[in-house]
Amino acid sequence: MKYKAAQYFTFEHCGDIASPEAPPEPVHLYVHIPFCAQLCPYCSFHRVVYDEGITRQYFHALKKELMMYHELGFRFCGVYIGGGTPTILMDELIDLIALIQNQFQPDEISVETNPDRLDADTLACLADSGVKRVSVGIQSFNDDILKSIGRYEKYGSGALLKERLCSAQGIVETLNADMIYNYPVQSEGMLAADLSILKAIGPDQVTFYPLMISDATRKQMERLMGRVSYAQERRFYQMITSQLEGLYEPSSAWCFSRKDTSMIDEYIVVSNEYAGVGSGAFGLVSGAIYANTFSLKTYMDRIGQGRLPLFSKKVFSRKEMARYVFLMELFGLSLDTRAFRKRFGSPVFSLLALECLFFSLVGGIRPDSGGIHLTGRGQYYWVAMMREFFTGVDNFRDLSREAAGIEIEQFR
Repeated sequence: MKYKAAQYFTFEHCGDIASPEAPPEPVHLYVHIPFCAQLCPYCSFHRVVYDEGITRQYFHALKKELMMYHELGFRFCGVYIGGGTPTILMDELIDLIALIQNQFQPDEISVETNPDRLDADTLACLADSGVKRVSVGIQSFNDDILKSIGRYEKYGSGALLKERLCSAQGIVETLNADMIYNYPVQSEGMLAADLSILKAIGPDQVTFYPLMISDATRKQMERLMGRVSYAQERRFYQMITSQLEGLYEPSSAWCFSRKDTSMIDEYIVVSNEYAGVGSGAFGLVSGAIYANTFSLKTYMDRIGQGRLPLFSKKVFSRKEMARYVFLMELFGLSLDTRAFRKRFGSPVFSLLALECLFFSLVGGIRPDSGGIHLTGRGQYYWVAMMREFFTGVDNFRDLSREAAGIEIEQFR
């Protein structure tokens, strides 16, 4: 998967790229807000230190970019707003959501936030604007872990995070707690305590990501916490699934829901195609991955010129696209074999014969007349593959940020 991820994010075209054609059906939309009050050492998402003036300029450019997609004929069925910290300027975020609602009328909107913004007024404001799902980055309730990753000083103790998560219940339709496991300093007892707190609070949804470290952050993280153990990762994952069983149902291999909901963090799983707006955002349209520029200045300049800020493009071969669909849909627990055959003109068992044979032999997938389903054993295999896939995305982000020179001083 490391090898494949490196291939997927080795772009063939850079510079001036033609605008993608709007698909005939509505697709998902990802909106990226890169600003954070402080930067976490383990995070490889495209993010910069918050500056109010620049952030307001950025939101203005985002609205223009959205209107360019509207003029191209794009329609959006679902919207995911991530970061960074999307809620860092609430007045701008609410205006942005209003534009999206007026121009695209999506069925659902999901927004990320941080624990310091998990208050009743903020959540009520988001709910009133039509946001159905809010995902808050908790990561862990353990104070030692929070201190080691620099979040204790930013967001407070595990006891305070627990209190805020409790008080946030019931304001939005779906409240998701984002958790991370397999920190090098984490013990089974620490993870068991996190799980116990979550079960006591009972948020609508829990997403448990394995710790993902890009090449650029590896040395710093090893200095702070030590080396990551993937043997421990598997044991921890088995603890998570066994402890949540009965209270939560898996919505994907690492997302667990108390009620039936299609809204999860991985919009790339629930939608075959999606557009990305904002600096550093990705899109997948008509068999090609597009990446926006990671330079905030170039992003705003391009938008000011009336051009989409596309930086890179890679066209997937038929087999690459089939492998991508196989990975993403099974991460979402099942693959519709009839839809796969209609899309690619061949059955999945012939086009991806080796992949299907391997995962069948190791007990990772179970075929039936309706499709292919992920087994309990297969869930961890897909977690490991998606961890490597997203690490490949992070490595591309790191290289792109370095090439773009995104320091905030370039605006001054």
